[in-house]
Amino acid sequence: MAWADLRAFLSDLEKRGELRRVKATVDPRLEMTEIVQRVVRAGGPALLFENPAGSDMPLAINVFGTEKRMARALGVERLDELGDRIADMLRPELPHGFSGMREALGKAARLTNMPPKKVRTAPCQEVVYKGDEVDLFRLPAVTSWPGDGGAFLNLGLTHTRHPETGARNLGMYRLQRHDSRTVGMHWQIHKDSNAHHAVAERRGERLPVAIAFGCDPAVTYAASAPLPADIDEYLFAGFLRSERVELVDCLSVPLQVPANAQIVLEGWLEPGERLPEGPFGDHTGFYTPVEPFPALHIDVMTMRRDPIYQTIVVGRPPQEDGPMGKATERIFLPLIKMLIPEIVDYDLPEAGVFHNCAIVSIEKRYPKQAQKVMHAVWGAGLLSLSKLVIVVDADCDVHDYAEVAWRAFGNVDYAHDLVTTTGPVDHLDHSSYEQFWGGKAGVDATRKLPTEGYRRDGGWPAECVMDAATRDLVTARWKEYGIAVESAP
Repeated sequence: MAWADLRAFLSDLEKRGELRRVKATVDPRLEMTEIVQRVVRAGGPALLFENPAGSDMPLAINVFGTEKRMARALGVERLDELGDRIADMLRPELPHGFSGMREALGKAARLTNMPPKKVRTAPCQEVVYKGDEVDLFRLPAVTSWPGDGGAFLNLGLTHTRHPETGARNLGMYRLQRHDSRTVGMHWQIHKDSNAHHAVAERRGERLPVAIAFGCDPAVTYAASAPLPADIDEYLFAGFLRSERVELVDCLSVPLQVPANAQIVLEGWLEPGERLPEGPFGDHTGFYTPVEPFPALHIDVMTMRRDPIYQTIVVGRPPQEDGPMGKATERIFLPLIKMLIPEIVDYDLPEAGVFHNCAIVSIEKRYPKQAQKVMHAVWGAGLLSLSKLVIVVDADCDVHDYAEVAWRAFGNVDYAHDLVTTTGPVDHLDHSSYEQFWGGKAGVDATRKLPTEGYRRDGGWPAECVMDAATRDLVTARWKEYGIAVESAP
């Protein structure tokens, strides 16, 4: 299912009892965050604050706050369904017979749903403010934490183009509101828009930027997805929603934005200009320091006649971005398996904010294969930022942290099974002694082979598990025992 826009998705959530309207006046400075924290931790609904203090614009938040809502936002029952669709598209088999040809043609037809299409008029341009009419204080920007350097416009979808190739990028970066017409662009060194800006500065040119808020859920998610630089996020969004995304030309910059966005900011980055940005309580749960970042000057602000401002609060997990990260984990599994074929499954724990730890299960066939996989993970796109890689056997459920811990704590001789190295880490990582790079570790928690040097008598021991006949017997007789607990064979 493709949602026409944010409002359509919120309406669906309300019908399902997954959205609550807050009619009380609530201050976007701190008070709103404390409310959202309690709702997120309780697994509660999306919230629509109808009366944010200082603004006449309603604010939607916690829209993606559970895996169930995240899946619904992307039109599926389970997030793994999207990974299955990608795996199906990637199958290289040649078609056999009429049914095979029909399947191949069906895949080709699905590809036609991907490219965005241009429209001449759009709801996001029903109201237009230009020049001194622009006032970012119309937007109920949230100050999330007491130590934040100001109010931030989170969940904005930032559009740029490579100055030389024209390649488009859609990214999601935090935006500090400096004044009524200026926002700070916190794009990190590994991000494509940062690369676009670097090329523009080298050429001595201004870089046009457009930022859209409140887009349809598939587009919003696509902006956060770790796609390769040569993959258009709008192609990906079209694939997710099985329907082309409608784009409209901006009014003052040579870019296109989603026609059904709620609010759009258009402006230019001047070469060489920086302003102090931060501190900011980030998704790591710690404040990031003040650093110089580009400052975007807004020339035009467009919006719907009745816009809804969508935002997000980040901080120590769990937060609303957790289900977004889980969606990335499940959707990109087939691509990871293409790069590293022996991988069976992987898990990026939310408590590790999705880049501090990667748990990987493999079909182990030869000595030191776990170490090979560790290094492959450290060379795979944004997984290269992983600080800890734990490798387990295929029969270990990577999503069962108790089982992973049992394997990792019990199956490891740290004199032989621990790999340490250095490499790039996330821009936001506060623990590395040097910014942008630091130490990494890999833990081989697989069963060890004699060819890996495990030469104890009898080889690697078998796990002690009950035989199937006894399990079936006890299951069949459970009620006879009169034990007042659930049977869990």
